[in-house]
Amino acid sequence: MSALNSWSMKIEEENKMKIVAVAACTIGIAHTYMAQEAIEQECKKRGYECKVETQGGMGIENELDEDEIAAADAVILAIAIGIEGEERFEEKEEEGKIIKIDPSVVIRDPAEIIDQAEKL
Repeated sequence: MSALNSWSMKIEEENKMKIVAVAACTIGIAHTYMAQEAIEQECKKRGYECKVETQGGMGIENELDEDEIAAADAVILAIAIGIEGEERFEEKEEEGKIIKIDPSVVIRDPAEIIDQAEKL
């Protein structure tokens, strides 16, 4: 690999959008995990980095840490209920980097939600 190709790949990697999300619904079963899957699949299609924490019937899974949240370009809160640790996102909220939306909307049209995240 030439130095130029290596350099351009590094820039592309650095410019890759990073999205973190939390999914939680009232019962904590179907919509939580369907929203997780919808976000992950749409991010994968676009070549974005993505991590989705779920707060469902199994408790908190795939928990986001402070560094992951800080590094994110956008945060999607696909939630229909209050979540544990919502204060972790206060700085991103101040920066205007949060989309708060019902999980059913994410499931129905994940492309639109990721489009919105790109504009933050």
